[in-house]
Amino acid sequence: MIYLDHAATTPISDKALEVYLNVARHYFGNPSSMHDEGSSAEQILEASKKTLAVTLNARPKDVFFTSGASESSFLAIYSLLKARDGKHIITTPIEHSSVRNIFIKLEREGYEVSTVSVDEFGQVDLGELRSLVREDTALASVQHVNSEIGTIQDLEAIGKFLHSKNILLHSDCVQSFGRIPLNINSLNVDALSISGHKIYGPKGVGAVWMNPKANWKPVFPDSDNQHKFKPGTSDVPSIAAFATAAKQVTQNSPKEQERIGSFRKKLITELQQLPFECEILEHAEHKVPNILGLRFPGMEGQFLMLECNQAGLAISTGSACQVGSEKPNKTMTAIGKSEQEAREFIRLSFGKENSEEQISQIIQKMNVILERHFQKVNHHKSKKGS
Repeated sequence: MIYLDHAATTPISDKALEVYLNVARHYFGNPSSMHDEGSSAEQILEASKKTLAVTLNARPKDVFFTSGASESSFLAIYSLLKARDGKHIITTPIEHSSVRNIFIKLEREGYEVSTVSVDEFGQVDLGELRSLVREDTALASVQHVNSEIGTIQDLEAIGKFLHSKNILLHSDCVQSFGRIPLNINSLNVDALSISGHKIYGPKGVGAVWMNPKANWKPVFPDSDNQHKFKPGTSDVPSIAAFATAAKQVTQNSPKEQERIGSFRKKLITELQQLPFECEILEHAEHKVPNILGLRFPGMEGQFLMLECNQAGLAISTGSACQVGSEKPNKTMTAIGKSEQEAREFIRLSFGKENSEEQISQIIQKMNVILERHFQKVNHHKSKKGS
């Protein structure tokens, strides 16, 4: 199987797995315990926090570990809203479902939600964003990199404007972390969410950076620690493995993204030489190289994905959290595609296991699938015509 679904999840790296097993076996203590076993676990927890903070250019005390990016986003958004009185919030139509569902919940709780449009490439319309802001606007949440077409949002400009209006900004940075540098001093965000399993770390662990200047308040108050982000016993082995993976991926990122960019360029060239129409869905400049959105007009993405799976290619029809939905892909409709065009969408996402030697196999397999499909379509049309 050639794995082309790294935006959904990545295999844990050998080093991260080694660290996980070592910590789980030898440092099993509860980091909140006062004995030596607890102190050893606490030291690893603090060291992991420092390691992760370096990757964000942040202070360790402002980084908090969670069970994953979904929990990070939930707790971050609610913690920020507790610091503001306004009942109006803003988001985009192309957010990951984990963030979109938070806003649905908030709407049921009395918040008014506005959705800012994106252009044909998936970038936020800054002019419309300005027009949506009101006196009672408390917060906005804008995904840094879209998980389906890889478009990068200009968080610096978005955050600068929102901060000038005293509005807080949260960003889901799951797809940008480890691919492009994240510096909390220039991003102009008040909270960002990241995940372990997207960067060759374990599943079930994530983190959030919280801006201390936002005066956020924890969702679950702790009488002993008013600024404890979440309750519960920390999963120290997963956290240590996550920090290890984060260090590895950020250190290797420039070279690796250049390699993946070359892979992507050659793959696109080969795809466009196939005797079938192929639309590349991307921003010309502001994109990450590891995510490639495509559509072959006349072929359902779900069907192509299943056929690719039979042929030994693991691809997707978008974010893993909306696969299987009968509704058309939300990113596609948001950038102006019809419902039928949205249903033709597929996503290929690349990682360190992918090499240029695989390109000929990918092209050959997809060509066979597409040729077989369109022969059937044309045969059906000719029978219908006669």
